[in-house]
Amino acid sequence: MTAQDPASPPRLGLLAAYGSLAFPLAAGFIALQVIVPTYYAQVLGLSLSAVGGILLVARLWDLVTDPLVGFLSDRTPARFGRRRLWIGASAPLLAIAAWYLFNPAPGVGNGYLFWGAIAIYIAGTFAVVPMNAWGAELSADYHQRARITGARTLFGLLGTLAGLLLIDNTDNDTLGASLRAIALLLIIGLALAVPWALWRVPDRAVVTGGGNNLRGAWALLRQRSPFRRLLLAFLVNGTANAIPATLFLLYVTQVLERPGLAGPVLFLYFAASALSIPAWVALARRIGKHQAWCVAVVGSCLFFAGAPFLGPGDTAWYVAIVAGTGLMVGADLSLPSAINGDLIEWDEWENGQRRPGLFFALWGTASKLAFALAVGTIFPLLDLVGFSAQGGNTDQAVRLLAVLYAGPSIALKLVAVAMMARFPINEAVHSDLRRRLEARRAGESAGDAAPAR
Repeated sequence: MTAQDPASPPRLGLLAAYGSLAFPLAAGFIALQVIVPTYYAQVLGLSLSAVGGILLVARLWDLVTDPLVGFLSDRTPARFGRRRLWIGASAPLLAIAAWYLFNPAPGVGNGYLFWGAIAIYIAGTFAVVPMNAWGAELSADYHQRARITGARTLFGLLGTLAGLLLIDNTDNDTLGASLRAIALLLIIGLALAVPWALWRVPDRAVVTGGGNNLRGAWALLRQRSPFRRLLLAFLVNGTANAIPATLFLLYVTQVLERPGLAGPVLFLYFAASALSIPAWVALARRIGKHQAWCVAVVGSCLFFAGAPFLGPGDTAWYVAIVAGTGLMVGADLSLPSAINGDLIEWDEWENGQRRPGLFFALWGTASKLAFALAVGTIFPLLDLVGFSAQGGNTDQAVRLLAVLYAGPSIALKLVAVAMMARFPINEAVHSDLRRRLEARRAGESAGDAAPAR
């Protein structure tokens, strides 16, 4: 492991080693979010309601496991590496779970999907919660945190793009082969990225003991605070993003009637996201992170407004919508997590606690819950109105799919913007918090060093 001054900007090699962890995780996540729900319904014949309900219930386990892993990683002895130990343990678990869920035999039922989803969600929690906390601990600087999360997001998008290159939605057989190929990509990616990060990235977590538990998490959520406001906005916006992602394959297949378009369009979407990240980080440096995020969310709404009105033959319009929303989503992927990292200092000042593992455990729960809410509500709703993932739908049912693809997403994004428009923690406030914390620590150190009288 190479040491580095915590006050200095992270070097490019360190950023690359840390960011590489997101590559295999993102490749697996794109399959889990976009392909798995449709594959189990369309190819394996599970009902839309069953798929949606199973994935929702499986995700609810994260309400327990995410805070628990955050608590345990904060309490892991520093000599083992509070974050490194968990990420190293997660790699084999993720590899096994991904192969199980992404390589189902013909005829498997609801139970197979349920236990496979449970396994991959728990293994993912072992990796994602410590990884996000680890990134926030690499620097306490307002802008450097945006740079760190930007690096992680960029590698994540590269992993997503690599996964998308493997997607072939031509027919059921090619879609199944795509899932298996992405499972192999995830396994190889873990084998390369995890050892590199464990060797190269310093693990210098500084945490406090009190309040870093499930009771502390509940107290933090009950407290009216910048953290709760950010977390709720992130959940709402995440649900808005997850709805069209969940319905994407159905939309291109039954609304546009272009199933072969899925892979290239998704590649365009995430390529645009990757290209936009440096611009969003630069804009955040100029106007502030939460303001830049709000600009991007409003932009997504404007681009997405045309999606409910498209149909067969409107491919060019859809490509333009995808490219535009992809440019906007680069901010979604990089800025909110950096804002959450800034609230670690707010928590230390206001509550006397420093608990990044817990903060990013709750963050991870919100991210996963967003996907669960999307698939757990939209799929059963489609089932309720008689929509079939296997085709043969009426024009009315197909139009309802198009409306659900975009309408709820726009409404939820506008709610998220309203929540974040006047967010109280900006660069000046964060810098002031750091100065006050340093002064308080200096006073406490001087008190400890004073001789007893």
